[in-house]
Amino acid sequence: MIIQSVKMAWEAVTSNKMRSFLTMLGIIIGVTALVVLVSLISGATNSITGEVAALGNDMLMVNVLDDKGAPLRLEDLPELASEKYVDQISPSSSMTAAAKYQTTDTTVSVYGVTPAYYDIQGLEIEEGRFLKRADIENRSYVAVLSYDAADELFGTTNQVIGRHFTVDGRSFEVVGMLSQEESMMASMMSGFAVYVPFSVESRMAGQPYIQSMCVSATGKTDDAEKVMKEALLKRFQNDEDAFSVINMSSISSAMATITDTLSLLLGSIAAISLVVGGIGIMNIMLVSVTERTREIGIRKAIGAGHLSIMMQFLIEALMLSLMGCAVGLALSSGILAVVSKIAGTITFTMSGSVVMLSVCFSSAIGLIFGLYPANKAAKKHPIEALRYDG
Repeated sequence: MIIQSVKMAWEAVTSNKMRSFLTMLGIIIGVTALVVLVSLISGATNSITGEVAALGNDMLMVNVLDDKGAPLRLEDLPELASEKYVDQISPSSSMTAAAKYQTTDTTVSVYGVTPAYYDIQGLEIEEGRFLKRADIENRSYVAVLSYDAADELFGTTNQVIGRHFTVDGRSFEVVGMLSQEESMMASMMSGFAVYVPFSVESRMAGQPYIQSMCVSATGKTDDAEKVMKEALLKRFQNDEDAFSVINMSSISSAMATITDTLSLLLGSIAAISLVVGGIGIMNIMLVSVTERTREIGIRKAIGAGHLSIMMQFLIEALMLSLMGCAVGLALSSGILAVVSKIAGTITFTMSGSVVMLSVCFSSAIGLIFGLYPANKAAKKHPIEALRYDG
């Protein structure tokens, strides 16, 4: 019975191709809008999440706003690093300065850090080495350059180790160069960065105390955040406004919540188009039932039951909906491919869950909006249907 109903539904759909296409158009537009919008949000979310992760999700950023007469010094860091759940700590002060090499002048960001900064930030050395403890203790005028800073200063990234350049008139020796950042956000953050011993940068900036530092955690960053806040509250007279602790993992979680909400909102808006498409299917199916009244009467006269008639029109409505869904998915794939090519750095693809959602939603639309016309057809009295002359 089902196979026969499918054949009859296919014949009904293909007998009037233009009308069937126009009926499917609402479903096509709805599926395309749903898939494209959700896929765009998903692709952008994955890209942003990856960029944020590249900056370090297991890290805390601590800023001292008011030291309450008890400023943080380098010698205080081992005690803070010994706290439970805390792995490593490095000061992270910065200043903007003018760098010069021969005839090349450029503006760089000078970061005063310690060796722990390398592991906390997950940096990678391309050539040479990073800062050592001896550099901090001896206040050595040595520097590690970002890839872009080396290229800007020397016009090359080859054999830069051992070269000397000046920062605000002070001569520094290059002891290391970082690898080129693949992450766009990390690349923007590092930019023309010069990493020098904190003891040197603090003297250049005229600020001997630690105003900001980055902290890595041994376990959950939430646990490390809690113990850091407790330690700083104890130091700064229980004044919560004296410092701030930024948990990088909480930023990722907040962004995920925002993008999930946005996906739900845009998906709901796109789903309205599918509902409108379902109304179009119901409208055309009612017309089809009216046009095929005599056919219904003949089928009932030769023994077709209520379920058989209802099944025929339900399958037809479902077929229209699923065919529209298939076209919408194909169109969405093409649109996403074009957008990915234009975007370049971000790839937008259809996920299996989005495809499954579209198919299920389209099927539900076809069945729900096909139910009333199918029921109306099945309820027709065979004698009255045979008398119908259109």
